[in-house]
Amino acid sequence: MNIDLTGKHALVCGGSQGIGRAAAIELAALGADVTLLARSRDPLEKALAELPRTHAAQSHATIAVDMRDHDALRAKVEATANANPVQILVNNTGGPPGGLASTAGIDEFRDAFEQHLIAAQTVLQALLPGMKASGYGRIVNVISTSVKEPIRNLGVSNTIRGATASWAKTLATELGGFGITVNNVLPGYTQTQRLEQIIADRVRTSGKSAAEIEHAMLASVPAGRFARPAEVGAVIAFLASPAAAYVNGINVPVDGGRTQSL
Repeated sequence: MNIDLTGKHALVCGGSQGIGRAAAIELAALGADVTLLARSRDPLEKALAELPRTHAAQSHATIAVDMRDHDALRAKVEATANANPVQILVNNTGGPPGGLASTAGIDEFRDAFEQHLIAAQTVLQALLPGMKASGYGRIVNVISTSVKEPIRNLGVSNTIRGATASWAKTLATELGGFGITVNNVLPGYTQTQRLEQIIADRVRTSGKSAAEIEHAMLASVPAGRFARPAEVGAVIAFLASPAAAYVNGINVPVDGGRTQSL
């Protein structure tokens, strides 16, 4: 099975922590040059130091930019792609705060839409020329199992994640003929800051302890445990590889069997 990414360049959004960092490590271990993108410089530099180097020509870099600043985002991504064309894009951005969809403010929906879908479209358009020129493109969106089964009290997130999934499916049809695939990875409960935030929100609204919340969450997971970020990162890396060339336009739950729908 060909999973060698030597000579490929990957841009990993949200690459300074959690699933993004785990995916970057896996991609680098397969030989790719990796550019980490996130908002804060210090966490980026720390994550950069953790990336493996498997051959002498391999090089890694960072981009510090706020995904909501679309002009700066496009300028910095284009500069990176002009210097070293990008064949692999991992779209990964922290989810919106919890709460009901019915009581969420208009600005909450607008902010989430701009941070996720508009930012992803901005990055896509900056990278597409290089992907088309090389005849190789892998776009992997890290979203949520909520695109299959909405999650309670994550109203804005459910809405925006669903929009991103439909965007990706549309792109898969448009770009498949160029050797570019577009797929979504749907993490379940994964040991990240996002999970800590969700547990803290549920503790605050329910009055239960963190241990009780975790026990209730794990009761719905056949695997009986939370995922490690590296387990999600490995699936992302496979979808980015030559071996996954005919996998296009799908949602891949990585959730220990929690999602009940097919």
